[in-house]
Amino acid sequence: MLVLSRNEVEELLDLDALLDALAAAHAELSTGNASLVPRVGSRAGDAGILGAMLAYAPSSGLGCKLVTLFPENRDRPTHQAVIALFDPATGTPVALMDGTYITAMRTAAAAALATRLLAPPDARVLAILGTGVQSQSAQEMFPRARDFAEVRIAGRGEFENAVRGADVVHATTASPEPIVRFDWLEPGAHVSSVGYGAGGSELDPAIVERADVVVVEQRDSAFAPLPAGAPELDPRGRDGVVELGEIIAGTAAGRTSGDQITLYKSVGVAVQDLAAAALVLAAARERGAGQEIELEEISA
Repeated sequence: MLVLSRNEVEELLDLDALLDALAAAHAELSTGNASLVPRVGSRAGDAGILGAMLAYAPSSGLGCKLVTLFPENRDRPTHQAVIALFDPATGTPVALMDGTYITAMRTAAAAALATRLLAPPDARVLAILGTGVQSQSAQEMFPRARDFAEVRIAGRGEFENAVRGADVVHATTASPEPIVRFDWLEPGAHVSSVGYGAGGSELDPAIVERADVVVVEQRDSAFAPLPAGAPELDPRGRDGVVELGEIIAGTAAGRTSGDQITLYKSVGVAVQDLAAAALVLAAARERGAGQEIELEEISA
């Protein structure tokens, strides 16, 4: 089994290839060729959550991620993870890698992919709300999806000014209160939200209710109980959303006119982790990176 450290994962993950890898995985998910289990979790008292995410996708293989969310962390990331990959033909473990960097980058990359598909063709101004890890990841990934003339990074107290006049608004906070309001949006704006706020949402409920198109990664995950789903989507209902992979596969429409408001709400699904981890594993094998260990079978 190949073991890869966080530094190695950061060096090996091809961010330019990540958008297309995610597109393939999401198309497989929405056409029924991939399978996954919505995230399940156990609480570590009041300190945080350990979540488990399992999936298979033809383009990226079989694997699982264990991820922790400890919101009060200050000396280390709030999200930390490991990813295990298995041979889909035999079930044999083939790789174990740090998943913290992958979690950050695949989340931003999926939102960037949604922006590529949903933002108006002439979108030029991007507003990223928040200044943490997800904001930094978005600054890496969104320019790979669209050519923006202006990128606004907004911290607390600056959100309204950043949103007004923006073509794309990307919310990345853990706020339990709305940080982006429907009334601030320009006609034709695309909004994405990757933040998770305990007991609330960074999205104005009016955006969920009034958006012309609402896109999720997978209905089963988006409408699952916490820690998998997004309760703010409940008023919209399963019939009121489309999946990202359905748009990619051409079985559902995304934006159909320039003045529509579109929304992408992310909860994070395991095929995204697999898509990124498969890129890392392929690069590691090509470059001879990582440490090989043997899991020996012990006879009774």
